[in-house]
Amino acid sequence: MLGFQTFLYKELLRFWKVSVQTVGAPILTSLLYLLVFSHVLQGRLQVYEGVPYTSFLVPGLVMMAVLQNSFANASSSLIQSKVTGNVVFVLLPPLSPLELFGGYVMAAMLRGLAVGGGVFAVTGWFAHLSFAHPLWIVAFAVLGSAILGTMGLIAGIWAEKFDQIAAFQNFIVMPATFLSGVFYSVRSLPDFWQAVSHLNPFFYMVDGFRYGFFGVSDVAPLISLLVMLVTLIVVAALTLALLRSGYKLRH
Repeated sequence: MLGFQTFLYKELLRFWKVSVQTVGAPILTSLLYLLVFSHVLQGRLQVYEGVPYTSFLVPGLVMMAVLQNSFANASSSLIQSKVTGNVVFVLLPPLSPLELFGGYVMAAMLRGLAVGGGVFAVTGWFAHLSFAHPLWIVAFAVLGSAILGTMGLIAGIWAEKFDQIAAFQNFIVMPATFLSGVFYSVRSLPDFWQAVSHLNPFFYMVDGFRYGFFGVSDVAPLISLLVMLVTLIVVAALTLALLRSGYKLRH
């Protein structure tokens, strides 16, 4: 396991060396979201009975930060290695596809969870939050970061330049995150758009995570958990297949 440990350590150092950019900046962005949306909608909108809008918003912002930064870490690490040419130093050591997968994804998860924890520490002062089901909070945060870290690795394998990573993030990850119920409940949408929202796996991540705080959700948390587990299995199997084949890495 020495090779895996060394590779994981390298990935952790990569984002921690520039923590102001990789951790501090996303926390500031989430704080700005909270200040703007809570100022505009606090007192005018109540999503759940007895839950102020600011309290409703904080878990969504935390989960959004976890997801986006998990994706960004894995995708940026691999595409930087490919563009600069130093990916060869990752491929030369006798690391198995599973070790490469674990190193990239675990580092992405740790960055996503670190940013999410920072967002919670900063925004939690502005809202009264309960912790109805703490274990659900942890489970959905960990699974969500694992899924997006794996998706980021897929994007990094597929992309050949930074523009393609940006397109993947701007046209897939960002819209799916914003349309997942971070700022609203899908119950407030017309029936057609509620049905469309239920096709978005990001919705189950946010809804299940929020359930851990308030004990209220738009769908049963077990269903959300099942959707996330299936999604993780599918994207992990695809990623391992790509790593074993050397797609756009060894050819």
